[in-house]
Amino acid sequence: MAGELKAFFSPALVKRLAGEIARVHRAFPTAAFVRDATHGLERHELKGRAQHIASALKKHLPQDYPRALDVLVRSLGPEFESEETLGHGMAPFFYLPHTMFVAEHGLEHFEQSMSAQHELTRRCSCEFSVRAYLERWPDETLAVLKRWTRDPNAHVRRLVSEGTRPRLPWAPRVSWIESQPERVLPLLEALKDDRASTVRRSVANHLNDLSKKHAALAFEIAERWLEGASDERRDLVEHALRSAAKRG
Repeated sequence: MAGELKAFFSPALVKRLAGEIARVHRAFPTAAFVRDATHGLERHELKGRAQHIASALKKHLPQDYPRALDVLVRSLGPEFESEETLGHGMAPFFYLPHTMFVAEHGLEHFEQSMSAQHELTRRCSCEFSVRAYLERWPDETLAVLKRWTRDPNAHVRRLVSEGTRPRLPWAPRVSWIESQPERVLPLLEALKDDRASTVRRSVANHLNDLSKKHAALAFEIAERWLEGASDERRDLVEHALRSAAKRG
């Protein structure tokens, strides 16, 4: 299975990505990018391959970050057709190198990078890349995420909860989230009754993460949320406390 996953980032995908960029930026050096992005690609695993391609993007896109970001955003394909995140297979990972590019090179261009992630997460979740901004610009990023709790797109709203999870799988920890969970809790409050099941499932997973270090706080939140709860919110709380239930 691991071999099948990493094989997603293949020379054919690199050529496709180059074609998408060249479509909106005719000066893009397609052949040179493909050469660099595919050289040594087979030595890496899934995330390593995405990072390898992201490094080639940095080399061959315009060196001015805002110009490079504009090219990437204009090259994006269609958004998710449904609100659900399941069932898309590996397809959204096509944009993983784009999110890595934003995480690594965009921290000094906050507004442009957050705007780009707003576009990207409607095609490939930016739950990993947004964590770099939570680390570097916590107050500013939380303010943007608060606005995004009211975004009409479910994938943007899901990013608010998923990107701030204390123990997001495969992602680096954000140093302050586990020690200061109260800074993030208003976001969960805003999303606990979201109309999209994919958002509510993310909130449940976030609360489950919280229960692993702050069990009493997670139980207090769960008890409060169960007062006058809808069936959907009861399901959310039950899912959120699954790890605590296993621990007895």
